[in-house]
Amino acid sequence: MMSFPRRAAPLSCALSACALALTLMAGCSDSASEAGSEPAPESSPKAPADTTIQEPAAPSGETTGGDGSAITLNVLAAEDMRQADLPGELGCQFTTEDGEVLLIAMGNVASSEPARGVVKVAGYVEPVSAPGGFDGITDSPTFNGKGKTVRIQVTGEPTEGGESPPRPATLTYDRADGAQRAWPGEWRCGP
Repeated sequence: MMSFPRRAAPLSCALSACALALTLMAGCSDSASEAGSEPAPESSPKAPADTTIQEPAAPSGETTGGDGSAITLNVLAAEDMRQADLPGELGCQFTTEDGEVLLIAMGNVASSEPARGVVKVAGYVEPVSAPGGFDGITDSPTFNGKGKTVRIQVTGEPTEGGESPPRPATLTYDRADGAQRAWPGEWRCGP
């Protein structure tokens, strides 16, 4: 049996301190750090606590800039969309290439009221809005919310026919600390 000198105790303490530091650092990457170190507003609709955790949307690009923490957008579940209860006659949604919905928005036609939408950031459903009602969100809109800007850039012509054809687009999420991440997909607007 091999014995270690008594100096192993300080090494053991050092390893424990390192493990504690790593645990604390991992704990710091909560939703507050994802939203630019600001807590989510109390009035924000939140994901139900009893639902299963959904995986983040397929990584399309890495987070660049900011404090180094990743931007995580989760898929909006049907329950999230229902609970958002967005006002408006018509809506739009951004869907990734894998068919995952990352943003929905609703607005009224010919309205000066902003269109209202939601995204799910690090597990929390958070509100965003864009000026100009429904008419303001049909072609490359910019949504703003607490600590974030979400831009949709339509990149091509409709990929199919019909009343509400999807168009190729990119969703770019800009966090208040300068971090940015983009996802390719489709932007579809209509009834």
